[in-house]
Amino acid sequence: MEANKLEEFRQMLAEEKKTLLRKAMHTLKNEIELSKEDMADEADLASALTDQNLSLRLRGRERSLIDKIDLALKRIDAGEFGECVMCGEEISVKRLKARPVTTMCIACKEDQERRERHFAE
Repeated sequence: MEANKLEEFRQMLAEEKKTLLRKAMHTLKNEIELSKEDMADEADLASALTDQNLSLRLRGRERSLIDKIDLALKRIDAGEFGECVMCGEEISVKRLKARPVTTMCIACKEDQERRERHFAE
């Protein structure tokens, strides 16, 4: 892959990581503690706890995405970004723009998902 394309993906991944970290900091500062207003009655407390749980679950999923972003950045540094880990073929730029953390080309990913569905049945 061309150096300018790699740099474009590096910037895209770094921006996404920065956004996710900003959201995580916001959650830590503003959404972890319940205030006295949240505990006015049991219904309010239950609602606040549900909101808090949802927010923490979202941040957990985002933590997983941050790990994938870090892996993609390491793959850029190693010169492996854009290569399918299964077949070694080049991953299309269109796919990388849609999901820059991907490690598989469309054909290999579809094959993996087919196998997962087969074992889930």
